[in-house]
Amino acid sequence: MPTVVVMDVSLSMTRPVTVEGSEEYQRKHLAAHGLTMLFEHMATNYKLEFTALVVFSSLWELMVPFTRDYNTLQEALSNMDDYDKTCLESALVGVCNIVQQEWGGAIPCQVVLVTDGCLGIGRGSLRHSLATHNQRSESNRFPLPFPFPSKLYIMCMANLEELQSTDSLDCLERLIDLNNGEGQIFTIDGPLCLKNVQSMFGKLIDLAYTPFHAVLKCGHLTADVQVFPRPEPFVVDEEIDPIPKVINTDLEIVGFIDIADISSPPVLSRHLVLPIALNKEGDEVGTGITDDNEDENSANQIAGKIPNFCVLLHGSLKVEGMVAIVQLGPEWHGMLYSQADSKKKSNLMMSLFEPGPEPLPWLGKMGQLGPISDAKENPYGEDDNKSPFPLQPKNKRSYAQNVTVWIKPSGLQTDVQKILRNARKLPEKTQTFYKELNRLRKAALAFGFLDLLKGVADMLERECTLLPDTAHPDAAFQLTHAAQQLKLASTGTSEYAGYDHNITPLQTDFSGSSTERM
Repeated sequence: MPTVVVMDVSLSMTRPVTVEGSEEYQRKHLAAHGLTMLFEHMATNYKLEFTALVVFSSLWELMVPFTRDYNTLQEALSNMDDYDKTCLESALVGVCNIVQQEWGGAIPCQVVLVTDGCLGIGRGSLRHSLATHNQRSESNRFPLPFPFPSKLYIMCMANLEELQSTDSLDCLERLIDLNNGEGQIFTIDGPLCLKNVQSMFGKLIDLAYTPFHAVLKCGHLTADVQVFPRPEPFVVDEEIDPIPKVINTDLEIVGFIDIADISSPPVLSRHLVLPIALNKEGDEVGTGITDDNEDENSANQIAGKIPNFCVLLHGSLKVEGMVAIVQLGPEWHGMLYSQADSKKKSNLMMSLFEPGPEPLPWLGKMGQLGPISDAKENPYGEDDNKSPFPLQPKNKRSYAQNVTVWIKPSGLQTDVQKILRNARKLPEKTQTFYKELNRLRKAALAFGFLDLLKGVADMLERECTLLPDTAHPDAAFQLTHAAQQLKLASTGTSEYAGYDHNITPLQTDFSGSSTERM
């Protein structure tokens, strides 16, 4: 996921720090040293990561837009100027603008805020921003929580005792709380020195920037791979005591299936699967960024000559048009597939399904899938002209029932016209008339459309007055009876307004005699 580094360049960052030796450092020098360590780590292990650098004091400035060139980021650290007071809110607003313009509101992003814990003074300070947080209009809302999935890491160029002497730590913790608890505050353990700053940034790297290495297995074939970006723990909401689920470091392929059968399933996240080439001594080659281009090219050449199962799998899935189902953990599966970036370039990708025994209903339970050879006859047919999927559900779904839908005016008009057509053919269509009438009545009560019932009642009364002299006497009685029942239901308070109540035909001498004749 992309990273935004937000660097404090206010005057408080220029405060001197006594370090071993004769050289005097400022807090911004310690911060730059820690960020250099972070950038070097990302250049080696997270070289596909996009990173931006923002500096701020009372205003904010985008020093380096999102890039994978970590040399540019390190050069920008040495060219930063000093400015005026601290205004954290303006920096957070800047982060919102930068991320939304580049990535939108759906891509997760990590924000690394580097500051000394000074909150600023007067209007625009963090104390003032938090004090007025609940008094703001929607157009002037506080930038936290970020309008995109995020984690906020605050790197303080101060130790815990210094922050606790004021209310700085409480205010910074409030920022994490406003970001829905997503993030963490890091402080320097012990005195301010280069060693302790490295230790603090090392904790950040261990938490957020450690590459996820795994072993991809398929029978006797294995390959060491890196999954990028690192899969996040998933918490199942339905569980009473939710426990974050973490994918295994052993990714075992349990089967293969046609792309057409798996279609385009819902997934939690998508990740690149990158092979890690190992030389004979077991050391990694071709995985990092080296300073010398010749060394990098030679490492890539060595890696390209070593057979790798990942390459075999990628090519096979691409040619055969299939995906591999991979076991991520107990009752948790995903799929490996080839995704093309362009006509000439494609990558091996892994998508994670939701945990559970049946993540894709049209495939059934994952544990019950098996090889074609176990079936009595080929489920795909002799000519590969059919498919056993999707599986038909045992229970009839609610959306498969005949329900009344009035999304468009034409649907309502059709139902009313059907009732009027049957009304003109009474008493022959008595049963059909009351069936359609009760269907419309139930739908109107379910939608709270009581005015419709009164309107249809008026239509039936009008039809009664328009009956020809040759009409059967029972037609007038049935129309009047139906209109009265609809008017009682339209009040919404009488016993006739119950949803389960049905309007039954009026028993008359005419209807009885006609029944006897039948």
